[in-house]
Amino acid sequence: MIANARLLITGGSGFIGTNTVAHFLAQGAEVLNLDWNPPLDPVHRTYWKECDILDEGRMRDIFQQFKPTHVIHLAARTDTDIQDDIRAYEQNHTGTENVLRVVKATPSIERLIVTSTQFVCEAGYQPKNDQDFKPFTLYGETKRRCELATRAAGLTCAWTIIRPTTIWGPYSLRYRDVMFKVMRKGMYFHPGGRKTIRSYGYVGNVVWQIDRMLTLPKEDMNGRVFYVGDQPIDLRVWVEAVSRRLTGKPVRYIPGPVVRAIALCGDVLTALRLPFPITSGRYRSMTSDYITPMDRTIAALGEAPYTLEQGVDETIRWYEDGSERFVAPDLIDPRLRPGHTT
Repeated sequence: MIANARLLITGGSGFIGTNTVAHFLAQGAEVLNLDWNPPLDPVHRTYWKECDILDEGRMRDIFQQFKPTHVIHLAARTDTDIQDDIRAYEQNHTGTENVLRVVKATPSIERLIVTSTQFVCEAGYQPKNDQDFKPFTLYGETKRRCELATRAAGLTCAWTIIRPTTIWGPYSLRYRDVMFKVMRKGMYFHPGGRKTIRSYGYVGNVVWQIDRMLTLPKEDMNGRVFYVGDQPIDLRVWVEAVSRRLTGKPVRYIPGPVVRAIALCGDVLTALRLPFPITSGRYRSMTSDYITPMDRTIAALGEAPYTLEQGVDETIRWYEDGSERFVAPDLIDPRLRPGHTT
């Protein structure tokens, strides 16, 4: 990290944000987290200001007071649960437009990283260029709008767009509450049959990649788009590594059609608001290739430092060391925020 940096992170209370705050605090940066939820890690409360990025006026006041030199924009709703009301993801596109206007009005800012997603393109679609999109969810559509807004903002600081792959690691409550819990109970099973190649990323490597983007020469980063994560791997390699570290046993495999039938039952239970670990969406994720172009990222930034085994060790160590004390955020849907109007 650049010496004497004043780093402002939006969404620093979430999964990737918590890891990002911890990393840059360890680097000696002066860090401020803007989030409408308190930090996952109570140790970070000192560095948090409650702020809804849909409240542009309050955000502008905080930027003017803090005078950041670097901004990492992570704040977003990241699930794909809603497919019939784009307002559920309003902080993604409208919130980003607010952030961009505030950044443009803050002359102290030297660099900005804006977080998009691999889901601006559906699985199997290889974009021809950085502005070739094919989103398949409302979440992906709002992130497409984020990227277009960033390009149209007329920013005077250097900016970079990142597209996280499927990220895992400490402070991921989704893995803690679903996969790890089911696997620890001996109830996890994986579809047998064909190999599935997925783009996954250990969060420690993603934060390292972000750090590199803030330290390399501006001309190498400005206006560019990078996928962040690790090289695509056989999903079974990752699942086996987690299972052996968590349970000491290999993964159980059952025929794909059987898993598909169970997933359909899961769809029904989920519709009845009864939690179930596998649905059709999860089944597709377990059986569909999703390959992102990581070569350009590695060429620009170098190889990330953590191996799969190191990432799994750190993640399971966090999981077993009282991870239940970390509470999921209360506010996710902007339609539920105070004062929201339709």
